[in-house]
Amino acid sequence: MPSQLLELYLPKAAEIQEVIEENSQIKTFVLAFVDPEYNDGFSYEPGQFLMVSVPHCGEAPISISSTPVNRGTVHLSVRRAGKLTEAMHDMHKGDVLALRGPYGRPFPMASLVGRDLLFVAGGIGLAPLRSVINTCLATGHERSITILYGSRTPSDIAFKADLQAWGQRDNVSCQLTVDRAEPGWDGAVGLVTALLGHCTLAPHETKALLCGPPMMIRAVLGQLADRGFADQDIITTMERHMKCAVGICRHCHMDDKLVCKDGPVFTLEELKQLNVMELQG
Repeated sequence: MPSQLLELYLPKAAEIQEVIEENSQIKTFVLAFVDPEYNDGFSYEPGQFLMVSVPHCGEAPISISSTPVNRGTVHLSVRRAGKLTEAMHDMHKGDVLALRGPYGRPFPMASLVGRDLLFVAGGIGLAPLRSVINTCLATGHERSITILYGSRTPSDIAFKADLQAWGQRDNVSCQLTVDRAEPGWDGAVGLVTALLGHCTLAPHETKALLCGPPMMIRAVLGQLADRGFADQDIITTMERHMKCAVGICRHCHMDDKLVCKDGPVFTLEELKQLNVMELQG
């Protein structure tokens, strides 16, 4: 096997520097590669993902939730959902796992400059958008940023420290909603689309970035279309089970596209050309 191809498959050992418990089902792992030279040279872009492996537990793609502006560590926010993620949730500071990547087409950061930004997320869907938001703020984005985030209950709200910090920024409006209230919750109750209905937006000056459950995305897409958003100004991420992550196995195909290479970031314009089932209905 050629050395370049072998490098695509070769995992690198990474040590857990910190584990942040976001809620009962999501933990953020702060990781650094064991090889200091490799760690110093490691770079990625918002929207890309890493293939994560734990011995005897398999391998899975995980979106990077940190910002590349802060070098030295990488954050992976992981929802407990299967054998691999269960194993990760049992790991602690000092434990070692394996990473390969980064892979995938990132968010088009250059196209966000000089535009108002709307972020709509549900649950763990805030993880990849967190990378974009913090990168925009770290690089001095001056236009308005609206963040709408929905969770099942107040206890399920993830990234609380980020949400609090974002809400204190002068150019950021951060709004939360839950499907079901709990004692002490005095915020909004209902779908995230209800928050969107109360937002003042200039569609021709705004980029919308969405990530969350397919039903949420469909509902938000309908509202954005009604408000005059152009398809090329709506950006989302697609989920497919990936095997190789480098476009060889074609396990993640959508028509003639591969999520691992042509995505996971797509504009609505691109997805409509693919007739993606998740956007129907």
